[in-house]
Formats: sequence, C-alpha cells, structure tokens
Amino acid sequence: MPHESRSSPREIQNFLGRISGPLLDRIDLHVEVPQVKFREIAGDRTGETSAQIRERVVAARKRQQSRFAHKRKITCNALMGPKELKDFCALDEATKELLKNAMADLNLSARAYDRILKVARTIADLAGSEKILSDHISEAIQYRSLDRQIWS
Repeated sequence: MPHESRSSPREIQNFLGRISGPLLDRIDLHVEVPQVKFREIAGDRTGETSAQIRERVVAARKRQQSRFAHKRKITCNALMGPKELKDFCALDEATKELLKNAMADLNLSARAYDRILKVARTIADLAGSEKILSDHISEAIQYRSLDRQIWS
C-alpha cells in the first residue's frame, strides 16, 4: 500500500533540484511536442518526405564516419571528447558570444556546453555545412531550454 510523502513541497523541490541538473545534462535533446490539431493532420502536407530526410541523415553519418576515420573509438559526433570538440567544433567570435550568453542566461553546465556543441555539429552535418554556424548553435540551444524550465 503506497503511503503519502511526509516531505514538504520545499524539501521535494530541493531534492529534485539536486538530481535534475545532472540527469538532464546527460540528455542531448529536450523537445516539447505540442498536440497536433486534426485539420493539420488531415490537410495537405508539405515538407520533406521520409526518403529525403533519410538521405540527409545518411549523408550526415557518412560525413561523421569520414571525419573520425582515423579515430578507433569515435564513430559519430556524440562520442567526441574534449580534443575532438576543439578540433571539429570551432566557432567564430559572434557564435561563441551567442553560446556564452545562452550559457549564462540559461545557467547551463559545462556538460550542457559540450552537448550543445555536439548537437550543433550534427545539425551542421545535416545541413551539409563544414562549419558550425550561429543558426546551428541557436537550434542546439533550443533543445536545451527545458534544462532549467522544468526544475526551477
């Protein structure tokens, strides 16, 4: 038989605050998906087909395999370590400033910083871009926005 918690709401919030940051830091993408209205489902669809998306994903994976061909244990962006982040995720000054501001505004951790770079590198690969651009960083940052919203 379950029993009711004797902890106060503040104690519960403090506990969640201690575990949530480290746990959420280990999840690369946080995406909130709103309910789709019937008329949107039933209407004419535009956008990429599954086959087109698959082509982009396959091309991005080939870029990653080529990038890491000389690395035995790294096969994709998610497995990059600090050296690879430095080598393959260089940012121009404006993009660095964007990321710096997001880190401060969202109170993100060093682990979240690494995850943002890895996701941005993947977004750039999907776009066929050799460089990580500010648009790629912005999109990757959006995927971290739940970090502090859920638990604050």
